[in-house]
Amino acid sequence: MNMAMQVVDATIAIAFVALALGQIFSMVRLALGPTPGDRILALDTMVINALGLVVMLGISQGVQIYFEVSLLIAMLGFVSTVALARFILRGDIIE
Repeated sequence: MNMAMQVVDATIAIAFVALALGQIFSMVRLALGPTPGDRILALDTMVINALGLVVMLGISQGVQIYFEVSLLIAMLGFVSTVALARFILRGDIIE
């Protein structure tokens, strides 16, 4: 294995660790968040971290289906964040 591949593998491992730590910190904020706004932001950050983990998994395995899954996660995460924020602000989602 050449030097460039070792650097890429190390970078992928560091990215996995950073995203996993971000996910853990977001879970802590979700549990301890004093306001509903903090909890919404924690959930949105968890979606972004999950998206990053799926993309990194696709890069590390070289499988393209993970990138399509990441698009689905991004769309669902956006819609769910907007719906939850509207529910907390207004009490309903659709008027």
